[in-house]
Amino acid sequence: MTNNELSVGDEDARSLARVGVTTRTAERSGSFILRDDEPICSRTAVEGLEIENLDVALEKYDWLDDHYWKLVDPEADEYTRAMAADDRPLGFFLRVRKGEKVVFPAQSGLFMSRDGSTQKVHNIVILEDGAELHLITGCVLKDGAAGGRHLAVTEAYIGEGARLTNTMVHSWGPDAEVFPHSGTRVAAGGSYTSNYVSLKPVRSVISNPKTWLVGTGADVNYNSIILGAVGSLIDTGGEVHLQAPDTSAQVLHRGICSGGRIYQRGLVVGEAGCRAHVDCSGLILDPGENGFITAVPALSARHVDALLSHEASIGKIAPEQVEYLESRGMTEHQAVSMIIRGFLDTDIEGLGPELDGQIAEIAALAESGEG
Repeated sequence: MTNNELSVGDEDARSLARVGVTTRTAERSGSFILRDDEPICSRTAVEGLEIENLDVALEKYDWLDDHYWKLVDPEADEYTRAMAADDRPLGFFLRVRKGEKVVFPAQSGLFMSRDGSTQKVHNIVILEDGAELHLITGCVLKDGAAGGRHLAVTEAYIGEGARLTNTMVHSWGPDAEVFPHSGTRVAAGGSYTSNYVSLKPVRSVISNPKTWLVGTGADVNYNSIILGAVGSLIDTGGEVHLQAPDTSAQVLHRGICSGGRIYQRGLVVGEAGCRAHVDCSGLILDPGENGFITAVPALSARHVDALLSHEASIGKIAPEQVEYLESRGMTEHQAVSMIIRGFLDTDIEGLGPELDGQIAEIAALAESGEG
């Protein structure tokens, strides 16, 4: 690799760019790229940020055993059991040292290129007290590759007063199956924002990330933007346990159905004086024969001072909205495009230009009348 470019082939670079992973190192504070089962890049560009292969880090740091398979149960299901059985874990270890506020995002690219293969990834992220980082994780299947399976475990530890924003972008294919597991622990005054975007066809994504707010004043925000295309099953959640006073949580789902099956889940468990809200919203463009959106917001209060709320709404584009925009000079397709953009624009922290292209693509299909 050169000082300014990651050594990635042109075709692979184009695939990674679709999910926000760039080869231009000046735009990132550090990078990890895994191609199938081969780590091809692990580097950092700033002091205080450490990124390396997880198997190397486990040999290097004895204390890391106290973080490995501690927030995700290795017996959770057949996929975690398969991963736990591997002698050599693939994935990255990322640490931001105490008080370091990393200006540019770090990135990880998880890339599958072989037909029908299975990729198993285990990541550990540690932000020490007072640290700050934006991590962009892009997961992508090579153009033209037949489906495969992607199994992932991510365990994140956020120290006192630390802030982590994790933006994950998926771009799979209609035959890919994806099973991510994640657990996050947030200490006093810490903050975690999880942005998840899946706007491309996929056979299935089954995910229920969990977070434990264990320190006073900790907070978490889950934001999901999902497209359910024909043949897709997408079942995403967000489970938060508020275990300390003055903690707060928001779980926000936005789903668009164009023939796929979408489950929106959100569970907040108030175990102390806390505030939490779950918001599930769905837009039906065209359910086709089997498409649907099912919203399942859930609250569990276990403390007298737990203030929990939820809302859910599913519907189609209102004709009066389209008519109003047409009266302002737009065509019907242009009006639908603008409404879709507004629905998907949730003002997510960290939602930068790397995701705008995918939102624009959906809106353009609506504008052309093709989707």
